[in-house]
Formats: sequence, structure tokens, C-alpha cells
Amino acid sequence: MSTSKVLVGFLVGAAVGSALGILLAPDKGSETRKKILEKGNDLGDSIADFSDTIKDKFNEVVDGVKGNFNKAKSSV
Repeated sequence: MSTSKVLVGFLVGAAVGSALGILLAPDKGSETRKKILEKGNDLGDSIADFSDTIKDKFNEVVDGVKGNFNKAKSSV
């Protein structure tokens, strides 16, 4: 299993767990709505961080491939 699949699974599990915890908590409706909005914002931030991580990893791979290509090209 790849690291990205594990991270996506973790994020989805955390989001579902948080949503269920908030919905099942004995709070007033206005407090529950506020908590849902906060958790939604947190999830959005987590997704943004995850996408930045993926972009960085992709760029590292591309740089590595370019380096290997240049080495092979110069040796030929």
C-alpha cells in the first residue's frame, strides 16, 4: 500500500470520526454547527497541506528523473 493511500485513508477516517463525535455530542444546535464549521476548516487545511506534500514529492521525483536522464544522456 502506498503512503498516499494510507494518508488519504487516515484523513478520511479522521474526518468521519470527528463528524460522528460532533453529531453525537449532547450540545446545542448552534454549538454543533459551529464545531462542524471549525472541523470543516481544519479538514480543508489538512487537505491543502497534504496536496502541498504531494506536490513536493512529485517535484522530487521529477528532479530525480531529470538528473538520471541527464547522466544517461551524458554517458552516451
